[in-house]
Amino acid sequence: MAQVNLNIDELKGFLTHIISTNRMLQEKNNKPVSVEVVGDSGIGKTSTILQVAEELNLDLVKVNLAQIEELGDLVGFSTKEYQMFREVPAKQAEAINYKASSIDKIAEAETSTKKVGQWVDTEAVKHLLDKGWQLTGKKRTTYCPPEWIADKKAGGILLLDDWNRADGRFIQAIMELIDRQTYYSWKLPKDWHIVLTSNPDNGDYMVNSVDDAQRTRYITANLEFDVDCWAIWAEKEGIDSRCINFLLRYPEMVTKQTNARSITTFFNAISSFDSFFKNLPMVQMIGEGSVGEAFASTFTTFINNKMDLLPSPQEIMHTSDDKEALRKLKSAIYTDDELQVSISSLLATRLANYSVVHSQSNTINDKFVTRLSEVILSDNFTMDNRYMMVRSIVTGNKQKFQKLLMNPEIIKFTLE
Repeated sequence: MAQVNLNIDELKGFLTHIISTNRMLQEKNNKPVSVEVVGDSGIGKTSTILQVAEELNLDLVKVNLAQIEELGDLVGFSTKEYQMFREVPAKQAEAINYKASSIDKIAEAETSTKKVGQWVDTEAVKHLLDKGWQLTGKKRTTYCPPEWIADKKAGGILLLDDWNRADGRFIQAIMELIDRQTYYSWKLPKDWHIVLTSNPDNGDYMVNSVDDAQRTRYITANLEFDVDCWAIWAEKEGIDSRCINFLLRYPEMVTKQTNARSITTFFNAISSFDSFFKNLPMVQMIGEGSVGEAFASTFTTFINNKMDLLPSPQEIMHTSDDKEALRKLKSAIYTDDELQVSISSLLATRLANYSVVHSQSNTINDKFVTRLSEVILSDNFTMDNRYMMVRSIVTGNKQKFQKLLMNPEIIKFTLE
């Protein structure tokens, strides 16, 4: 199957581009492009699409196909419509603003009157008969817009979640929507975009296979876990600093069985403990119940090695004493005067991520810039770490960190 492998940041950029292109296509009355996001359970497919909708100020409708049983809940329920007409003065007929979607002109004889008509549902027939309308004898079956789209306006994402877990009836209906963004008698509003999510068809999930005729109607993007993307997200979400350190240190612990969602649940469940070591039995118990014995045991080893006591970025950047901040950093990174490269790299990543996230909702004053410069230029980091920190920070929010680039020792890390 043709697909592109992306992390969460790349997927957001990819979807943003597709939506922008779709708008151009729709203006030309061309068919927009739909996207399928494939990924393991709990990797962040749905949450990423929600973020894109929020960032682009788009409405979002999420339809979980694995949880609905009636096809009408997806595409609307069928209804009978009857064609009715009445005679009106010719000039009046011309003055009436008829909508093509609901009004049909049945006859336009060269007389002083004209017959005009429309299709109406069963409930409206008696009312119009009382008003002098007549039935033509023609009837048809149409579909009412489903509840989830009936009142929506222009601009939105239709998220069809877990679509390949649905049965064949739903999959065929989805293909109709993807083809034309219409389903018989109703259509999606302008500037709406269809995104599907699915689990891989690799034998690990109970999903339905789709054939080539269906697969070629959309673009497929495979979402892969990326610990660096997760670490930035975790910084924004306020995930426990000790837990962020653990996953940056042991990214291989993320598997299909122990996914990002279950890991985040575990981290949140233990975040109230001031000391993991003092509550080790409970930490182990919660871990085994949420992320499994292997993950919990590795986390216990992390605690026993006192890795959970590493200073947080907040401690480094907001300690009032400059010397104390650098002392804490050096004490964490050096053992018997020997630089611990793995810890140095971990804390470099944390400090860079924290600086960018902090800048998004706070003023970056001279004190923060001075502290950040001293930290980057200290002997606690390798040259590669310094390049990474400066480039990540400047890329993340160049406007807020202009003063940082005024330091000639810092700016050289952006030149190569």
